[in-house]
Amino acid sequence: MSGKRLSLAVLVAVASLLLGVNSCGHSQELVGIQVQPTSQTFGASDIPVIDNAGAQVQLRALGTYIHPPVTKDITSEVTWTSNTPQMMTIDSSGMLTVTGAACGGALISATVNTNKSSGGVSASGAIVTGFMTGNVVCFTSSGGGGAGSPALTATFLGGGSGSIASSPAGLNCSSPTPCLAQFASGTVVTLTATPGSGSAFGSWLDCDTPASTNPCVVTMTTNRTVTVTFN
Repeated sequence: MSGKRLSLAVLVAVASLLLGVNSCGHSQELVGIQVQPTSQTFGASDIPVIDNAGAQVQLRALGTYIHPPVTKDITSEVTWTSNTPQMMTIDSSGMLTVTGAACGGALISATVNTNKSSGGVSASGAIVTGFMTGNVVCFTSSGGGGAGSPALTATFLGGGSGSIASSPAGLNCSSPTPCLAQFASGTVVTLTATPGSGSAFGSWLDCDTPASTNPCVVTMTTNRTVTVTFN
């Protein structure tokens, strides 16, 4: 009889231990991420997009956990991503930087890939992501000093290097730094791409001429952005 009681006591103790481990194992399970600020706007309609280059804001990622409920700063633990890196970049510390190469909206995400809680027990959901939106206001007027003259912005893509120059003169820059100039409405601008050493011309984007044609020709009747790729 004494042996049966001892066995029963051992079973109860083991069951209690397992329940305790299971309960503790779910501590600090990440269930949500909030990015602060939730949105950020840069520039103005009378500021050329390229003038916003280098503008920055520090983002924070706040993780929501359960078992027990708590909120923690996990800015350095998430993977930061910009879905429009030609407009905005984001580094591993959460610093958001405007490139000055494009305008519009970008979606910035903060992601944690995990299938376990901090206690080592499987948690629901392998990926937890939070988002914020970044906006760069497009240039529509100069606000004086050339008002009414459309602006032409040239940007670079690809793994190669090179430069571009315009005729008539106004645009002259080398990768990876974009450049901008205003031309009188109706001006036909010719942009010639010159690849750097070890690089090759790839294509133009958003010219009036075919993508594979170099030089690129643009007729200025409104603000335009063209992109050259060097491979």
